[in-house]
Amino acid sequence: MGRSFSRAELESFRDAEVPDLLGPDVRLMFVGINPGLWTAATGTHFAHPGNRFYPALLRAGVLEEPVDPAAGMSEAERDVLRRRGIAITNLVRRATVKASELSRDELLEGGARLRALVAQVRPRVVAVAGVTAYRTAFGLPRAQVGRQPRPLADSELWVVPNPSGLNAHETVATLAEAYAEVARAAGVLPPAAG
Repeated sequence: MGRSFSRAELESFRDAEVPDLLGPDVRLMFVGINPGLWTAATGTHFAHPGNRFYPALLRAGVLEEPVDPAAGMSEAERDVLRRRGIAITNLVRRATVKASELSRDELLEGGARLRALVAQVRPRVVAVAGVTAYRTAFGLPRAQVGRQPRPLADSELWVVPNPSGLNAHETVATLAEAYAEVARAAGVLPPAAG
């Protein structure tokens, strides 16, 4: 069951950092823009109750059981993701209310940090959730959602829609389609029939 926080409690997590979720055999690395305050408060990526990340993973078939990240994920729930070869990190580590609070320099530094992390962890696929932040972090103002023409380190690079509830252009269904596509590319899900 989800937790609740007062505005003051959430504000106390401003600028906090959330550790990456990494396992021994990463096949698919999801990259958020930066942690929100709810994520920082629970220590769980994409934790805000309005975020559609976990419902989309469930609908895509990447997860088999629902996750309530707003309550904070248990180690067992984190282990499910690790066993599936899924990792989660962020371009920028510090928590804010909205990604729009980040500076261009922070995003550029985040792009460099992500390159180094990917070179170290070597996932098959990297999926950056948010085209606007991706464009800034990598200096590619015309980049579009989808598979990118150049890899990141040696990993296939995709930009997928941001699951934030603030991204009104997407639904759980459209997010699930995008996330299933990168999961198939990474070998987390079997290839599409057809």
